[in-house]
Parts: sequence; C-alpha cells; structure tokens
Amino acid sequence: MARQQTEVRELDEGSYVMIDDTPCKITAYSTAKPGKHGSAKARIDAKGVFDGQKRSLSQPVDAKVWVPIINRKQGQIIDVRDGEIQVMDLETYENFVMRADDENLSADDEIEFLEYEEQRKIV
Repeated sequence: MARQQTEVRELDEGSYVMIDDTPCKITAYSTAKPGKHGSAKARIDAKGVFDGQKRSLSQPVDAKVWVPIINRKQGQIIDVRDGEIQVMDLETYENFVMRADDENLSADDEIEFLEYEEQRKIV
C-alpha cells in the first residue's frame, strides 16, 4: 500500500489522510487546547477523494495517522463510450478504462488524473 505514517499535528487543510481505510482530502482542521487531564485534540473533517463521502476524525495531536501517497498523472484519452473512457498513461503507456463524469471529453484530449493503488479519478 502506498502510504506513510505521520502525526496529526503535521496535517493541514488540503492535505490527504486515511479515514476508515479510505483516502480523504482534509476540508477543515481545528485543534482544542489541552485540558486539565488530557492532551490537545485535533478535529479533522474530510471528503473522500474517490467516493465523495464526508468523514471526520478526532485524535490527540501527537497520535499517528496514515497518509496516502496519491499520484497526479497525465493521460491521453483513446476512446469515449457510454460514460467510460479509455485512457493511456503518458508516463508508462499503460491503457485502462475509467468512469467519466464530464460529457465534453473526446478522443485525443489530454487529462490530469489522481491515482491511488487501482483507483483513478479525473481532476
């Protein structure tokens, strides 16, 4: 799995974090001051990168969390059919099929997409 461990205090809005074994992009990050009997806590609100679901996480700021390594790649569209596109990765020349939400895509267009393990999404 392409991920690494980091402390919660090193995260900020716009970075990625694993919540429920799903890569998520942080939309809100807030901390609460340490109390009489505990350490400072962080509350993270995030949105799933590939499924769009909202998730939240509350942890002490010195806790370790997993951060996914999401690659941003370039691709060229080979074919468009029934809401799916066939794409060639311009770095590895690998061909694959992915869902396309945008109706304005056509063959020979270059796109930018995110990739994590076998999941891909057009940016």
